[in-house]
Amino acid sequence: MLGKKTRSIGTFALGLVLAIAIYLIPGMTGIADAKEAFAEQVFAEEAFAKEVLAEEAVEGEGEPEIEWGQDVFYKDWEGNPLKGPVSGYPAPELGPEDYNNYEFAPSRIILWVANQQHLYFGSFVLAVPIFCMLIEFIGIRVREEDPVMAEKYDRLAKDLMKVSLTAYSWTAILGGILLFTFITLFPGFFKYMAGIFRPVMHVYALMFLAESGVLYVYYYGWDKMKDDTFLKWIHCSLSVLLNLIGTVLMYLANSWATFMQAPGGIDSEGRFLGNIWHVIHSTLWNPVGVHRILGNIVFGGGIVGAYAAYHYLTAKNEEERAHYDWVCYVAMFICIFGLIPLPFAGYWLMKEVYAFRQQMGITLMGGIMAWLFIIQAVMIGLLFFAANSYLHNGMARVKGSHRYMKYCKYMVLLLICCFTMWMTPHTIVMTPAELKAMGGAQHPIVGHFGVMSAKNTAVNLMITTTVLCFLLYQRANKKITVPWATVGNCWIAAIFVGAAANIIFLGVYGYALPANQRVGLSVPQVTTTLTTLFAGTAINISMFKNSESYGDIQWGTQSKVGTYAIFLLAISFTWLMGLMGYIRSAVRLFWHVTEVVRDNSVDAYTLTIGEAGKMLTFNTLFVWTQFVVVFWVGSLTGKSPAKAAAPGAVPVPAQQQQ
Repeated sequence: MLGKKTRSIGTFALGLVLAIAIYLIPGMTGIADAKEAFAEQVFAEEAFAKEVLAEEAVEGEGEPEIEWGQDVFYKDWEGNPLKGPVSGYPAPELGPEDYNNYEFAPSRIILWVANQQHLYFGSFVLAVPIFCMLIEFIGIRVREEDPVMAEKYDRLAKDLMKVSLTAYSWTAILGGILLFTFITLFPGFFKYMAGIFRPVMHVYALMFLAESGVLYVYYYGWDKMKDDTFLKWIHCSLSVLLNLIGTVLMYLANSWATFMQAPGGIDSEGRFLGNIWHVIHSTLWNPVGVHRILGNIVFGGGIVGAYAAYHYLTAKNEEERAHYDWVCYVAMFICIFGLIPLPFAGYWLMKEVYAFRQQMGITLMGGIMAWLFIIQAVMIGLLFFAANSYLHNGMARVKGSHRYMKYCKYMVLLLICCFTMWMTPHTIVMTPAELKAMGGAQHPIVGHFGVMSAKNTAVNLMITTTVLCFLLYQRANKKITVPWATVGNCWIAAIFVGAAANIIFLGVYGYALPANQRVGLSVPQVTTTLTTLFAGTAINISMFKNSESYGDIQWGTQSKVGTYAIFLLAISFTWLMGLMGYIRSAVRLFWHVTEVVRDNSVDAYTLTIGEAGKMLTFNTLFVWTQFVVVFWVGSLTGKSPAKAAAPGAVPVPAQQQQ
């Protein structure tokens, strides 16, 4: 009985890994597919051009000349620019007549707010179906062995989808506002972008209609397909389809942003070269897609967790407190699972930015926007502190956790040290007198901690520490009974000690290498951290078979500090999302499309750090106000938590119930 119930945590983790893998397929396979189809695309384009020539010659028009242009990004296998038939008009020379303004705010600020609010809600409605799919799947898996918990999982998934349905409608409204703002304020630029992406705009519309149809069938067919096992599996399959359609929509939407930052499929004059795949699949398309998927998971988990945390703090009875405490746990489990690999996706994105234009990367990391990355480091550090704080305080309600709680203070100390190193700037903005007194922009001692070797070491140690804390939380109330328990513990200890030693060694060794070679050491550091994550989790879960319990988890007894950590994580990540969006947009400086379409509006300027911070804070407060309204609207038809409860009137999830 106990062994069976512990299986669901492994199933949950495995399901989440598989779900993430499914949604990464469009991005991760894009590189391989592009390489394999590269030659075929070139020959196909040439053949198409020849067919056009032949047809026109037959019609008696003679043999017209087809103009061929050189792609601004794509190259052949010898490194020469790829050529394609010119099939579009040059990028416009935008003038004052191509821009409009509203009196109450600059046009760029208005578009920023409209775009950011749509992005927030779009991320939420893309993340929640992932949660619902996983939670519903777990409910189906434990239906026979634990009907009570199966019902609670199913109810939770439906409640989340109800909120997502309301948010979906709101997202559509914000999307309409964004489109209206784009067309009215930047008509000339919108006309150019619409012309470039015209071949796939109907696909986006059809995908939106398909997502709407599947969403409504999935939600309103919930109760009718609930009782029959076969129909329930079909219903769960609808959630998979819903998420796949949503992923396609996200990648299509990303193509506009990535094209503006790193264009491809056009020549230096901005003329379309006949291959829409090259336009969509720019160098940043894959990393931005992966980064957004993981970011959506963290953001959605944070929002759901904050919603549950509020109800937990305001609960009027123990049953309600226990229920929302458990919901917080489920949300934070998913949130932390997405948070751990997120920095790696960010590193991949920055690597591709450097590969596209080195100067763009220098502007971001060492130029006028360098201090924005220091702020980013602070926010990322807050995320990991919040996650660890929730886990540390959550252990207090778990019987048997005293074995591991004594290590928490050492992990916190390590996090503080790494966080301090992670947020240390490489250069400091100073007056000429201060520069002369220090002997340069870099502090003779502290400046050494601002280089990438130190920062990569710090962030990888922070991630590794969080993974260790998560594994200890998993096993807190379990007494391992497998015969190879000692060997398994030794393997886990060896993995983490070896990982920490290797990460530190590579970081120290980096100081002996030139800067252009030092960056490459981040790859083995990341590989070490990921190996630790997957290997440690796999061994830890496999040791839970037939484990014994130290006692039930006391749901509803989470400390206020642990609950407040959920709010900290959710709000910090909301602000961080806005910051990263601003960085990706502002790095174009005075370009609509990098080096192709210049921004000639009166608002073509980069905000100061202070002004950007005010706008980021405004967007954060504004979206949270909207989420409060959305959750309130979603609760109008809501029901109180299920009266059916696990043994002891405490809703204990099957993966933790002992």
